[in-house]
Amino acid sequence: MAIALAVSPARGTASAQTAVPSPPGTGLPAIVDSIVPPPALGPPPREVPSIAAAPGEPAGIQALRIAVMPSDVGDPFFDRWPDSLGDSANGDVLEMRDVTAAAAPLVGAPVREVRQLKVRTTDAVGVPSYATATLIIPTRPWTGAGGRPVLVNNLPIDALGRACTPGYTLAHGLNLSTNVADFVPPTTALAALHGYAVLIPDHEGPRMAYAEPYVAGHAVLDTIRGLRRALPDEFGASKFAMTGYSGGAIATNGAVKLIDSYAPDLAGDIVGAALGGVPANFEMLTRSMNGNLATGLFHGATLGIARERTEILALANNLAQQLATSPLKDQCVVTLGAAGVTFLPIEVMADIDNPLASPQARELYRVMKMAGMASGTPLYIYNGAQEFWIPAEGARELFLEQCGLGVPAVYREVFGEHLIAAVTGYLGALHWLDDRLRGIPAPDECPPA
Repeated sequence: MAIALAVSPARGTASAQTAVPSPPGTGLPAIVDSIVPPPALGPPPREVPSIAAAPGEPAGIQALRIAVMPSDVGDPFFDRWPDSLGDSANGDVLEMRDVTAAAAPLVGAPVREVRQLKVRTTDAVGVPSYATATLIIPTRPWTGAGGRPVLVNNLPIDALGRACTPGYTLAHGLNLSTNVADFVPPTTALAALHGYAVLIPDHEGPRMAYAEPYVAGHAVLDTIRGLRRALPDEFGASKFAMTGYSGGAIATNGAVKLIDSYAPDLAGDIVGAALGGVPANFEMLTRSMNGNLATGLFHGATLGIARERTEILALANNLAQQLATSPLKDQCVVTLGAAGVTFLPIEVMADIDNPLASPQARELYRVMKMAGMASGTPLYIYNGAQEFWIPAEGARELFLEQCGLGVPAVYREVFGEHLIAAVTGYLGALHWLDDRLRGIPAPDECPPA
């Protein structure tokens, strides 16, 4: 059941009980392709959908990209690719709707209104795209200085289908695709009870590009812009803070590193970001998540990235193509997580031997790490000390990198592996965010240079 494309080197960790990957040079790609036939994709349509257009790619890659895109969910707000993207600027509001009736019972705190925004953004390679987000305005008035602050809650979507997003649940109610992490821990409810507005971006974008940090960062920043443009009287002077754990930390990390280059207009108004369980080094994850119980999520993330970066599709063998074009392409976090029981290493999905050290993989590691890019806002970084899926080493590296780039930062290593650390590190992050939104200057615990 695992979804995988060849992109990353993996060997597993002792604590993760990793299956032994196939050694390079065994002819495994030829063996797999001799057993598994290619999917029946057919030629690309006469007019390629904008969401799947891959200019300059061979017809086979174009057809595959169309086939791996997420299925429509029947709601044009999420499904329809706007015609006017070329005439708009990043952050321009393309559509806005009221979803208070469906969303209010789910928030966990009294709300005045809940709106959804659809804004113009850009994809991983700079092509115009769109992003959606949900704005929750609490009933409780803001009595502090300035405009009502906004907490940007980057939830860990960790999924491939559009019905898996928090926006879909808030518009349509609880359903089989709803992610428990949308509500636990209750970050949105607690923020609303403090009088903060909450912005929840669907940060994987219309292609559901799970784990792609540029797509996520652009979506987060452009939905903030859209909120300010849509409701300037209430939020034009607001301060913003971000939070994200695990998959949500990918979005938060991408957003803060893109503030200065992509959204300098927001630099003075984003006052801090908290990141926990941070997947900051993708090459490291290939050694901790491939071929073990985390492999389903790892393969799902690989497909999510491949939807944006077609060079990965060129490395997919017949088995990878069959799975990536099957109903698995629309699955949510529970199914992807359960696929880990296969222990299926990504090498089985490649059409080349030893793809894990391929030039394509190494270039992707470099791009996805976003190394040398300074956060445009102070940071609070935390990670589980006993974490084996997303090792604390990556979070420590991120902290020291950002300190070296002059960013005020705090690092906390808390008790637990990934799920336990989400609890043990939560209150510290929440208090830090509360201080930022109340105008208290961020502390700096970076070591001396």
